[in-house]
Amino acid sequence: MSDDIPAAGDEGAARMAPLRTDVSHSARIWNYWLGGKDHYPVDQEVGDQILGFVPALPRSAVADRAFLARAVRYLAREAGVRQFLDIGAGLPTADNTHEVAQRADPAARIVYVDNDPLVLRHAHALLTSTPEGATDYIEADVREPEEILRRAARTLDFARPVAITMLGIVNFVMDTDEAVSLVHRLLDGVPSGSHLVISHPTTEVDGEAMTQAVAYWNGQGSAPMTLRARADLVRLFDRVDLLEPGIVSCSRWRPDATDAEGGEPAEVTHFAGVGRKP
Repeated sequence: MSDDIPAAGDEGAARMAPLRTDVSHSARIWNYWLGGKDHYPVDQEVGDQILGFVPALPRSAVADRAFLARAVRYLAREAGVRQFLDIGAGLPTADNTHEVAQRADPAARIVYVDNDPLVLRHAHALLTSTPEGATDYIEADVREPEEILRRAARTLDFARPVAITMLGIVNFVMDTDEAVSLVHRLLDGVPSGSHLVISHPTTEVDGEAMTQAVAYWNGQGSAPMTLRARADLVRLFDRVDLLEPGIVSCSRWRPDATDAEGGEPAEVTHFAGVGRKP
């Protein structure tokens, strides 16, 4: 287990004190929409208010998790990636990154990164590695890419390809130039053959309703977030070769046959893409 998970009574336990149950948090609202139990009344209240703007958001939450599983499965089974850096891991749920990757190769190594105190409390669920592989958890902010890479190097070998997954996290970096710079700095730390996986809420689907929902969210005192159009998302992938089908609704990124029964899956409010560093 990582030394970033504090034992009771040590100085690290103080880092868990800022857990706020009176202010909503995106990871807990996501957990509520996914049918989980790791949320508080304020998260349900704000989550329900947001659904008043965009009733289909729980479908987007489910599609985003399914996209993660498909992307990791592809990378581990077909692209030969054996190392994953999951930034903005969120609360544990079914088919976490290490579970999907280690089903493909028990020796896969995964590092999770988040700065939510509740995720830190539940991090033990993200550290149930196979004996052959390894998992670790780092408490850090996405705006600290060099620190993330430095600490991840305890578990990952940066001489070998790494998949950087960033689902629903870049949208908390409000300035697009800064978001692009952070992605570039992460990619600078991994070798050729590494991959970048991003999902992001977009203005391309239900744009007016999503804009209203985000404005409401940003008025609740929680970490502000932003929506981006496809052109902005393309910039996030400008140092990698986008894999087919490019940047699409996450429900339409290489859907399973059962997902596409009766035609193409319905678009959801998160777009996603996967790219390979040349």
